[in-house]
Amino acid sequence: MRERLARVTLMRLAEPGDAVMGRLVASCGPEAAVEQVRRGALDPEFVRWFASTRRGRSAGGTGEADVRLDRILAAWAARLEAADPAGDLAAGERAGARLVVPGEPEWPTQLDDLLDSRPHALWLHGQANLRFACIRSVAIVGSRAATPYGAHVAAEFGAGLSERGHGVVSGGAYGVDGAAHRGALAGGAPTVAVLACGTDVSYPSAHHDLFEVVRTRGLMVSESPMGVRPTRPRFLVRNRIIAALARGTVVIEAAVRSGALNTAGHAVALNRILAAVPGPVTSDTSTGCHRLIRQGAATCVTTPAEMAELVGAIGSDLAPEPRGPVLPRDRLAPEVRRVLEAVPARIGAGPAVIAVEAGVDLETVLSCLGGLAAAGYVEKTSRGWRLCPEEPSSG
Repeated sequence: MRERLARVTLMRLAEPGDAVMGRLVASCGPEAAVEQVRRGALDPEFVRWFASTRRGRSAGGTGEADVRLDRILAAWAARLEAADPAGDLAAGERAGARLVVPGEPEWPTQLDDLLDSRPHALWLHGQANLRFACIRSVAIVGSRAATPYGAHVAAEFGAGLSERGHGVVSGGAYGVDGAAHRGALAGGAPTVAVLACGTDVSYPSAHHDLFEVVRTRGLMVSESPMGVRPTRPRFLVRNRIIAALARGTVVIEAAVRSGALNTAGHAVALNRILAAVPGPVTSDTSTGCHRLIRQGAATCVTTPAEMAELVGAIGSDLAPEPRGPVLPRDRLAPEVRRVLEAVPARIGAGPAVIAVEAGVDLETVLSCLGGLAAAGYVEKTSRGWRLCPEEPSSG
């Protein structure tokens, strides 16, 4: 219980993704980290580590590092005075949420790949189990100002992946995120919405009803305490969780300056699979997707089956190769097709002429012409054989 209280306190002290606090927790544990902030004095070994990292980035030396670390510590200490971990736990319980911390059965171990930026804990609100929901999962991200094309594709991918047993992870925002969640709700796998605010805050407010359904069929996830409102930096920082939870990320519509590309960057940094859906070359909202594909950072996918193949086990979840329609003449034997190709379309020709054109003997031509005539491919006229005006249909 003491560790849980310490981690709830840390969620108030440091902003999400604070790598300095993450390193402090990794070096001494959450309880000792809170105690050091309370004392106003950090472990000397940690101070030396921070100074060495600062020297690696600038020529400021230890003095500059100490000053900056003092400011960071002062900011943490100011927040510590207002922290109420027991109250936060009670507020979460009243809201119907539950807290999960590293090491517990429901904690997704893939979040450990975030290293010093790993969340201290997560608030969950919903019926699904987070760890199980993300074992086979795909993150679907894209533009908030999605076009009808983007919203349609996102819903198709959400539904198609969910039907194949892949959980769908997204950010609950307008546009591609919302369409992906709605599509996933039509399938059988849970959908996970990672928020930049508390799980009790409906943002955007127009998604209140959607979030209510997600809670019954999936999960609302946040590293922020109850009541915390979203800010632009928190949207960008939470993207690392979206990328880390899923086995792969697919970007559906993203402009050159898009938060979805931030998620894509996290996916690449975490060695996750990255894919992008192409759009019209005239659409600004697909420029980011096209750049990812052109640079080789993302694999081009056009169907949910292709994305499932990317994130699936080798040899399983294979997507069917797109093929054109099979025409009746495709079923003909090669020799018969050669004779058919040699028959003129308008002016009839005799069997001998057709034999020379097809490169076969006369007996073969006569045999093939009879079968082709019976099948409706050719007809005999006063001037010889010619193609029928209409080929037989595949039906």
